[in-house]
Parts: sequence; C-alpha cells; structure tokens
Amino acid sequence: MLPGPKTPSCLYFVPGAEIRFGVDCTQLADAFEPHDRAFDRICFNFPHCGRKAGVARNRELLAKFFQSCADVLAEEGEVHVALCRGQGGTPADNPTREWHNSWQVVAMAALGGFILSDVHPFSCEAVPGYRCTGYRSQDKSFHVEGALNHIFTRSLPFKGLQPRIFRVKLGDQWFSFPEPEALVGKLNRGFLEASSCHPIKTINEKLISELGKAFPLKRLKCPSPLLPPEETSVLTSWNCDILSAVFWIHLLEDNSNSESLTGGTTEDMEDFLVSLSELSFPKSPGRDGKDESHEGLYAQAKIWLRPSLLVHVQTVIQAPDFLPGSLYILSGPVFQKCHILPFTMPAFHETLLILGINKNPKDDCLQSLRNHLKGILDSLLTQTLLDGSKLSNSVEFVFQPNGKDYMINVKSHNFGPGCAKDLSIGSVTTSVPSIIHEEQCFVFVSMNLDLLAMLVWGISDWRMLWTFDKRFLKNFVPEKIEPFKSYSLYPPIYVHDISFWLDEKKGFDELEFHTVARAVSQDTVISIQFLSRFQHPKTKQVSLCYRLTYQTCDKALTQQQVASMQSQFRKEIQRLHLTPR
Repeated sequence: MLPGPKTPSCLYFVPGAEIRFGVDCTQLADAFEPHDRAFDRICFNFPHCGRKAGVARNRELLAKFFQSCADVLAEEGEVHVALCRGQGGTPADNPTREWHNSWQVVAMAALGGFILSDVHPFSCEAVPGYRCTGYRSQDKSFHVEGALNHIFTRSLPFKGLQPRIFRVKLGDQWFSFPEPEALVGKLNRGFLEASSCHPIKTINEKLISELGKAFPLKRLKCPSPLLPPEETSVLTSWNCDILSAVFWIHLLEDNSNSESLTGGTTEDMEDFLVSLSELSFPKSPGRDGKDESHEGLYAQAKIWLRPSLLVHVQTVIQAPDFLPGSLYILSGPVFQKCHILPFTMPAFHETLLILGINKNPKDDCLQSLRNHLKGILDSLLTQTLLDGSKLSNSVEFVFQPNGKDYMINVKSHNFGPGCAKDLSIGSVTTSVPSIIHEEQCFVFVSMNLDLLAMLVWGISDWRMLWTFDKRFLKNFVPEKIEPFKSYSLYPPIYVHDISFWLDEKKGFDELEFHTVARAVSQDTVISIQFLSRFQHPKTKQVSLCYRLTYQTCDKALTQQQVASMQSQFRKEIQRLHLTPR
C-alpha cells in the first residue's frame, strides 16, 4: 500500500502484490471495496506531513491514520509505524524526547483504538529492495539510524462498563443487587475453578501440591463471598478497623421472571444462588407476635462481601470432624476497599491455611510450617532467565510487635532492572484468644495469591490479572513458568488535579474518596497524590488539592475519555459532602 501524494513515499516491492497510487492514508476505507477491507498488516514507514511541519501537525496525521486503519484492519491484524529516533516519545527511544515535544504515537494510536504491542529497531535490510524518500518533501532519505518500528494491535473497546445485576434466591423470594461500582467485572470470574487456566489457579495448585508433601491436607470448598450482616462480629476479633473497608450490598425485592437477568447470565449467578439460599438471617417478630424468618425482612436486607477468608475460621475449627495436625486449606476471592496504590487491590484471591496443634510442641510445629513455606516460596520465586542465570527473590518472615504473629515479606527484583520492591504477600497468625480450644492452639496462614502470581511471572500491574483480553492467558504455558510479556507497552499517562472545600461537620473520608475515584475511572486511576491544604483567611473553610494520574494496562485510553471521567468524578465526590472548586 502506498501513501498518497501528501505523505512521503516509502517504497518496496512484494511479488504478486497489487500496487495502488494516490491512497490517502487518512481515508483508507475509501480506497478499498468492503470485501477487501481486512488487511493483516498495514505498514507506514516514516510518516510526515511534509516540509517543516511541527509535531502538532504530525500528531494529527498519525491520529487520523490510526482512526482510518480501524476501518480496514483484520481483527487480529497489526499496524506497523516506523519513526525516526525520538519521535515516538516512548521509553524505547534513545534518547527519549520530552513528551510534549514528541509525536506521542501511543496516545495518537489510542484514538483509533490501538495499543502498542511491540517495538524493535527499524531495519532496511529486513525488506529487500526497500528505500525511503521524501525527507522534507525532497528526494532524500530519512535518517534511519536509531529508528524504531512500532507494532500496534487492536485494543478491547474502552466503554463504560455497567455494573452487572445479580439475582439471588432467599427462601422462596428472589432478590437482586448490582455489583459495587468499584468492583465492576470482578465478581464471579471463576479464576480458581477446575476448568480455569488462569495463573492464579496455577500458583495456588503448585503451592498446595508442595504443602501436601509435608502435611496431611484437607481441601475445603470455599463458601460464598456474600455474608449476612450479623457475621460482621467475626471481623473485629481479627482487625477492629476492617469494618470500614467492607463492601456492603443492599438487596432489592425482585419479582421479575427468574430466567431474566440484566447484565449477566444464569451461569454467572449459579454460585450465589446455591450459597445464599443457605444463609441464615435473624428472625424478626411478625404481626401476630410470632417469629417470621423471611417475610418483610429481606425487603430491607443488607449483605456484605468478605474482606478476608479469616471470617470462615471459626466454622472450620468448630466442625466435629476437625483434626489437629492436618492442614486445612480454603482458597477464594476476597474484597475490600483500599487506597489506590501500586500493589493494593480491591479484589484478590486468598489462600488460607489452618493448622490445629497441641500446646506443648507448638513452637516445633510452627517452625516446621514456616520452614516448609519458606522453601516452597523460595523455589517458586527463583526465576531462570533467558541467559540461564538465576534471579532470586528473598522471602522473610518478619516477627510482629505483638509477639506472636509474622508478616511474609518478599524483596522482589522481578519488575525491571534496579527495581527492587519489598512486598507483603501474607501473614502468619497464632493463638487468637476468642477461638483457642482448651487443649489446642491454632496457626492461620493467609496469602495473597494475586501478589504471588505477579511476583512469579513478573506481572507489574495487578489489574492485568483481571483483564478480559484473551491475549493475557496466551502468555502462560502449562507446567512452565516464563516471564510475562505484556501486549500493551508504554500506555500514555494523563494527569488531572482536583481541589474541593470540606464540610467541617462531615469531615473527609479519604478511603471513600479513593473508592469513588476507582469506581468512576474503572480502575484507570493509578495514583492519588495529596498536593496542598488551604484555609480561607476569612471563612476559615478548608480546601484540599489532590493530583490524579490515569493510565490503563491493557486497553487504549484517550485524553478525551479521561477528561470525561474527571468531570464525572467532580460530580460524584459531592456525595461525600465535598464541594469542587
């Protein structure tokens, strides 16, 4: 395919190919009949508006080109764009230009719905007979030394995901509830199901398999993540502050046909239908003074999503068939509100190990469990690099000030050269007073499987684990662990500031502020930074200013979309009694 007369001429010949002249690269659909609009590859080498065009005009050319490509590219096709050294504005350029002085090729591609999936040095020798002309509209070659070929693929559409509506049956009555906006796309994903090939399941199975070599195992079916309100009492025995991080769900009476679902399928609801029908809600006095277990209660019922598998501990150890010395294992998703930070997540998968031991040999059993866990984690977190060398991540059990618990910390080197991070992937808790049996004490080990999978495969962004893009799972080969290679490189970053007046009577809940930002942005806000505090000299009213940084990890995101989300965020924070300035 040849560019039109307004673009430089980049010419090479392919035997048997059809050559067309005068093709406008910004109107590709006009040059081809509908049945010919499914190209596997579109190449544009050294695009330029001609003469001494500035970066703004060349950005516009790229933007229109990518938007035009969307009309004629096959679903799994590629767009190749070769640019001179520094023009692209990505970290792959050497040297890298300042963003405002580059062509911002990844941001321009996002306007057409494309993401950068690969980048490598441009080689004229790779295409026999190739030569390029048109430098500043002259019969001169472009400077190809240090030039890069950027390979773009289609992104999943970035559209406003609406919360799915889940339907549950309590007794004989149907109820519905929307998934929390901050958790859209994260309920009922089935990553740990038998049919799953997700890396979270893989790492969980490897962990359990190795533990089974040292302890008799009892794998338990994980209960539903939805719990009735009275069970919140179990949270305070573990963490008195965790109630503020709970996602609450209000049930609405639903008289529609049980087969009619909005935003979901019957299969999506199956786990909830089975589990919620078994929930025990407190009885309420009826009109005649008798107890009514369901009528009139469910219409105002409120349930919550578990923030940890520790809420199930008492049920496990109080079971009549509980055996000391056996290692009981629960694995499942948990949900909790959290601040927006690189390695904190509102939804993740947890594995809980429960071990009952006699009091006297407690220290020996605990030490044995710690040693085995450390050995397993050290083995999982030691990577063999392409050159055959080993990259180790050190695992450490850090004793806590309370004198009985440990944090499982990992110093990781898997996120790039010179980028070591200290991450807490779990905890070891012993002898919780409210559930100690007279002759036994217990050890509870909780581990974040999502963080563990990120460390093992070198996945730098937790959101990638939740993507709907099928390319993600293609990175993982059964029985083989290789570093994860992202299919979305150098996604653009957009920054917006927001300032607002506080209501001195209501105060400021920063956790809810972060949760609203997460919900409105669909997890595209990756950082919220406090900038300044101002107090009006006369009214004494206080204003705060924060900086929000937006970036996706798997989809094309445009500046216009971010501006729309920022505008919506300004409206939504008013529900928190904040007045935007």
